[in-house]
Amino acid sequence: MQLESTYAPSEPVNLRATLGPVGRGPHDPTFRWEGADAWMTLRTPVGAATLHLAQGTGITVRAWGPGAERAVAGVPALLGASDDWSDLDVRDNSLLHETRRRMPGLRLARTGRLFAALIPAIIEQKVTSLEALGSWRRLVTKYGDDAPGPAPLGMRVIPDVITWRRVPSWEWHTAGVGPQRSATVMRAAAVAASLERGSGMPAVEAATRLKSITGIGPWTAAETVQRSHGDPDHVSVGDYHLSAFVGWALVGYPVDDDGMLELLEPWRGHRQRIVRLLVASGFRKPRFGPRMTIQDHRRH
Repeated sequence: MQLESTYAPSEPVNLRATLGPVGRGPHDPTFRWEGADAWMTLRTPVGAATLHLAQGTGITVRAWGPGAERAVAGVPALLGASDDWSDLDVRDNSLLHETRRRMPGLRLARTGRLFAALIPAIIEQKVTSLEALGSWRRLVTKYGDDAPGPAPLGMRVIPDVITWRRVPSWEWHTAGVGPQRSATVMRAAAVAASLERGSGMPAVEAATRLKSITGIGPWTAAETVQRSHGDPDHVSVGDYHLSAFVGWALVGYPVDDDGMLELLEPWRGHRQRIVRLLVASGFRKPRFGPRMTIQDHRRH
């Protein structure tokens, strides 16, 4: 099946700024930029789909595969149609105010797929981004399905739940995913049907459901609902870099998680929006201090 339509959002949408967090690095088999156009694959309840989004007067949408109709129907939510920034006031902070002025098209994407957002978040636990992105790419490339339609070379569809449960221990090992993280994926896959029902719940309830699974804490739950629900408030507490970055950007010195939450408290309800604005601002914290060591789980 092939479908084509045009989405005319009521508010400005910047494709790259909005969809940036959806992809897992420049070599993600499920997400690709070609110039200003976005390509992504997804698995819907009725089958796989490839989605192509191109920005013009509106957003040109094309989709292929048995899940094409579901993919097209999800585009407004994906591009932040329900993401309401109207009561966020950042006038007292020049960095935030200027970034918001420059980037009115920054929206919070909502994929609507809790399990699909959870698996890469688990893989990213307590390792460097470089290591996690490599693990994700290897596993999806090997166990995912071919992308429907004329997708760019190398694109794949995320494995289904049954396939994730059948990945043998040595393949996790070879991909650089330690036994704690792979066991957490297995536990999540065992209750995937229940988790998917969480896609329609409020983000707070979905995050609580996620945290009931051994091995999933506040960081993983936040990283998941930020994408699956477009949640505007969950902050990735426990992130190796985030608290220091927020501290440097807002007050000029690093802070810990408690300090970050204190700084963000005036914007409760919008704390993830504040983080996204800070990232989009181009601000960079000073580059010094220890770096996280890359771990090779294949040796253990």
